[in-house]
Amino acid sequence: MLKEFKEFAVKGNVVDMAVGIIIGAAFGTIVKSLVDDVIMPPIGLLLGNVDFSNLFITLKEGATMPVDATLAAAKEAGAVVISYGAFINTIISFLIVTLAVFFLVKGINKLKREEAAPPAEPTTKECPYCFSTIPIKAVKCPFCTSSL
Repeated sequence: MLKEFKEFAVKGNVVDMAVGIIIGAAFGTIVKSLVDDVIMPPIGLLLGNVDFSNLFITLKEGATMPVDATLAAAKEAGAVVISYGAFINTIISFLIVTLAVFFLVKGINKLKREEAAPPAEPTTKECPYCFSTIPIKAVKCPFCTSSL
């Protein structure tokens, strides 16, 4: 069983998958920073200085929570909240990641199509009488001597 596991773990597909997962996690971190630090501040500014990361609905107030508390202060006070601003940020991150993956796959598929060579012109044909393979320009079969 150990030998089978070793063969499985060392195969190229497993290693490629592991590298993909690691790069994907790093890419996710970059996209999260892009959304939180670059995209959402201008959108929040356009919408009247709204900080999406602090948008929440209080279901149950905490012990000592001010009325205009931030999300962190509400959670620290023990409030039960729905953090819909963080959810909006996550949706935007997801859309950016899926768009990037779409363009990546589209580029890879285009490269694969370009790599495929067009089919070569046939150089042989089949004799309709004896079904032997003969040159395409032949007018008489060399095997059965039939005129083509």
